[in-house]
Amino acid sequence: MSVVGFDVGFMNCYIAVARAGGIETVANEYSDRCTPACVSFGPRNRSIGAAAKSQVVTNSQNTVQGFKRFHGRAFSDPFVQGMKSSLVYELSQMPTGTTGIKVTYMEEEKVFSIEQVTAMLLTKLKETAESALKKPVADCVISVPCYYTDAERRSVLDAAQIAGLNCLRLMNETTAVALAYGIYKQDLPAPEEKPRTVAFVDVGHSGYQVSVCAFNKGKLKVLATAFDPHLGGKDFDEVLVNHFCEEFGKKYKLDVKSKPRALVRLYQECEKLKKLMSANSSDLPLNIECFMNDIDVTGKLNRGQFEEMCVDILARVEPPLRSIMEQANLKSEDIYAVEIVGGASRIPAVKERISKFFGKELSMTLNADEAVARGCALQCAILSPAFKVREFSITDVVPYPISLKWNSAAEDGVSDCEVFPKNHAAPFSKVLTFYRKEPFSLEAYYNNPKELLYPDPTIGQYMIQKVVPQATGESSKVKVKVRINIHGIFSVSSASLVEMQKSEEGEEPMDTDDLQWNFPPLNGKQEKKSDQPPQAKKPKVKTKVLDLPIENNPQWQLAIEMLNLFVENEGKMIMQDKLEKERNDAKNNVEEYVYDMRDKLHGMFEKFITESDRDTFSLKLEDTENWLYEDGEDQPKQVYIDRLTELKKLGQPVQDRYTESEERPKAFEDLGKQLQQYMKIVEAFKIKEEQYDHLDEVEVQKVDKMVSDVMIWMNSKMNQQSKQSLNVDPVVKAAEITAKTRELFSACNPIVTKPKPKVELPKDDKPAEQNGPVNGQENTEAEAGDNGKAPADGAEATDSKPDMDLD
Repeated sequence: MSVVGFDVGFMNCYIAVARAGGIETVANEYSDRCTPACVSFGPRNRSIGAAAKSQVVTNSQNTVQGFKRFHGRAFSDPFVQGMKSSLVYELSQMPTGTTGIKVTYMEEEKVFSIEQVTAMLLTKLKETAESALKKPVADCVISVPCYYTDAERRSVLDAAQIAGLNCLRLMNETTAVALAYGIYKQDLPAPEEKPRTVAFVDVGHSGYQVSVCAFNKGKLKVLATAFDPHLGGKDFDEVLVNHFCEEFGKKYKLDVKSKPRALVRLYQECEKLKKLMSANSSDLPLNIECFMNDIDVTGKLNRGQFEEMCVDILARVEPPLRSIMEQANLKSEDIYAVEIVGGASRIPAVKERISKFFGKELSMTLNADEAVARGCALQCAILSPAFKVREFSITDVVPYPISLKWNSAAEDGVSDCEVFPKNHAAPFSKVLTFYRKEPFSLEAYYNNPKELLYPDPTIGQYMIQKVVPQATGESSKVKVKVRINIHGIFSVSSASLVEMQKSEEGEEPMDTDDLQWNFPPLNGKQEKKSDQPPQAKKPKVKTKVLDLPIENNPQWQLAIEMLNLFVENEGKMIMQDKLEKERNDAKNNVEEYVYDMRDKLHGMFEKFITESDRDTFSLKLEDTENWLYEDGEDQPKQVYIDRLTELKKLGQPVQDRYTESEERPKAFEDLGKQLQQYMKIVEAFKIKEEQYDHLDEVEVQKVDKMVSDVMIWMNSKMNQQSKQSLNVDPVVKAAEITAKTRELFSACNPIVTKPKPKVELPKDDKPAEQNGPVNGQENTEAEAGDNGKAPADGAEATDSKPDMDLD
C-alpha cells in the first residue's frame, strides 16, 4: 500500500513518500524534486509539469498556471473578475456557474473546470510517485491553505477523485509543517506538563499563513491561525515587473503590457532577479535579448532599491502575526521558536520583519520548500495501516466561525446559533436538539463576512426529511449531528427522531431510556399496604429512535453525474496522451536509427557492407531523414513502425555481421577449451592414471570419437570462415558454435565426471557390546519383579504404564 503526500502549491508541487527508511521527497522525470503546477494543451496531447512550463512563452494562451486560487469560486465572483485582466489564458463560465478555463485542445476550443485542470496536475504527480515507488498509488494526503472555505476544499476533493486518488485527509499547510517539525522531536514536554509553543510562518508564492501550535509528547494542537491570501512572492515579482515596464517604456519606447509573450518573459526574468537579490546586495543586471520588435533590453537594480519599492508590501507582514498572538493570548516570550518556510521566506526584508516582531532569531531547521509535502506524507503514514508510526495526535482549528439558521415557528422568524466558533478544535461533532412536527431545513453559513475571503458566506442547505409529530400530536424530538470532518468540511452527518411510546401494563418494554424497575425490599419482607390507598401505576414509556434522511445541498458542489463525466473524460485524455507518446516514440526511433546507422556505416560497420550496398543504404537513410521533416512530420504510429522495419531490412544484416565477427572468436575459443579438456582426460585414461581408471573403456572411446568429430567440424568451419569476406554473411554463426559446445558438454561430461565406486570396509568379527543379559545370563531382577514383588519405596514401576496408549 502506498503512502504519499502531495503539496499542491500555487506555482510548484512537491511529492513525499513514506519508505522503510523514513520520508523521502521524490524527483520527477527531469530529476527535479520540484514539479511546476502548470498544464499546457496542444493539438494532440497535454503537457503537464516541467514540459508545460517550457511552453509558457511559446504556447502562452493554452498554458495555464496559478489556477489553484479559482477553486470553488463562481465566475461572477469579484475576485475572479478582477484577475481576468492579468491572465494570459482566458477564463470562462461553466454551465453550473463556476469558473472554467477556455483553451484550444485537439484543434478544438474547450472549457475545462478548475477541478479538471487540478486533476490533470494530480494525475501527473500520481504518475511520478508510482514511478518512484514501483507500485500503484491511491491513498494520499493533499495540502490546502488553512484559509480555504468549504466550497474550495470540496473542489479539491473532487479533483482528487477525478484523478483516481483516495484523499485520506486535506491537510492545512501550516499544520503539515507543524507535524513535520514535531514528530521527530524527542525533548517535547510530557502530556501533563506545560506545552511548548511554536509559531510557524509560511510565506509562499501567493499566500501568507501563520499558525501557533502547542506541542506535548505525542500531541500537536493548533491554537490559532491567521493569514493574508493576497501576500506572497508574486507581489514582489509584480513590483519588479511594473518597475521595468515603466523603465523600458521610457528608455526603449516599448509598451510591454500590450504583448502577452513579452510580459511572460519579463515575469520569468524578474523572478530570477528577485532570487539573486536575496543573496546579493550589489547592483544586478537584467538583460533580455530580442525582447520586443527585435530590441535587446537591459536594466539593473540592487536590494536596497528593491526594498524601498516594496515598503507597502512589507508593511503587510506584521498584521497576521499580531492577530495570531491576540487570538492565542500569547506574548513574544511565550513563543519557544519561530519556524519559517515557503519560497518567499528567503527574502531578507521579510525575514527581518518577522524576526523583529517576535524579538528572536528565526529557526530554519525545516526544508523551506519540502516541509509541507513531508508533513502530508507523515499524516498519510499515520492514517494508513501499512506503516507503524509513533503515536501522534493532531488537533486542527476551524478558520472561520460557522453558524446554523432555521425557520422558527415559536419566534415567527429565523433563528440562528453559532455551532463552531473561530479556532474551535477540528475534527469535531456536536448534537443539536430540535422539536418539530414536520420536515425542516437548516442553513450553514460563515457568520463573519468581513473576515471571510469569499463573497458568499453560505456553506449549504440541509433538509431534514420525514419528521412527523408524536402520536399525541406533540412535537417530536429531533437530534441533528453536525460535524467538521477530517478535511475541515462542515456537514450535517445524521439526524434521528425520538419517538415516545406508552407500553401496556405488564408488557416488557424495550430500548428505553426512562425505564423504572421495581426491586423487592432488601430484607425480604413485604411492606404492609393495607394502611395506604393503592397508588395508580405509572404507564411505562419506551423510546424508539428513527434515522431520518437528509437532503444535502452544499454550495457549488459538483453533481455526481458531472463528476462521473469528468472522471471518464480524464481517462480518455490519459489514453490520448499515452497514444501520442507512443507515436512520438515511434517517430524518434526512426530518427535515432537514421543518425545511428549513418555514422556507423562510415565507422565500425564499414568493413561489413559492400560499397554499392553502402551507397544504396546511405541514400535510403537520407531520403528518410528528409521525409521525417516534411511529409513524415505528423504521421500515425504505424507509418513510423513500417519505415523503421523497411530500414532494418537493409541495416540489420550489416549489424548482424558485425555482431557475429565480435562474438564468433570467443565462441570458437570456448569450444576449443572444452575439446582440450576432454582430450587430456582421454589421454590420462589411456596411460591408466588412477583418477580415471574406474571409467568404462567403451564410454571413453565414445568421448574420444565425439571430440575427434567436433575438432574436425571446428577446423573445417574456421578454415571456411577465414576465406570468407567480412561483407558477406558468415559460414557459421556464434549461436551454432555455442550449441555445438553445449552438445559436446552434455554428451561427454556425464562420462568423464562419473564418480569412483565406494569401497566397502571388511566387517569386524568382534561381537558388539550388549546392554542386556548375554549368553544365558538370567535377568534375576526382572524375574523378581515378575514374581509379584513390589518395587522398593521411591522406585518407579517401569511396567506400570506403556510408552503410548493404543486404541
